[in-house]
Amino acid sequence: MPLKPSEKEEEYFARLEAQKKKKLAEEREKSLKQKERDELKQLHWMHCPKCGSELQTITYQEVEIDRCFSCNGLWLDEGELEKISKTDAGKSSMISAVLRIFK
Repeated sequence: MPLKPSEKEEEYFARLEAQKKKKLAEEREKSLKQKERDELKQLHWMHCPKCGSELQTITYQEVEIDRCFSCNGLWLDEGELEKISKTDAGKSSMISAVLRIFK
């Protein structure tokens, strides 16, 4: 007659099984979130966040800026405002003033 596992053994293996399932669920969730982010990026890439029209890239002081010609919005990527303000360093420019507000 086979030996029956003790309650502690059953509890231990049940906990291991639960941890494995939890880890799999978290990995699945992470994968789905990444997939959703990729789909949203593809859907909204180079579209104006204000009106939804297509953005065009223009160059201003050697910095590429995204511009919407429908609503005349200008959109800067991370670090672009700082690059523009550095090229205006000696001047008292509006861009430098705006940058000081957000620092």
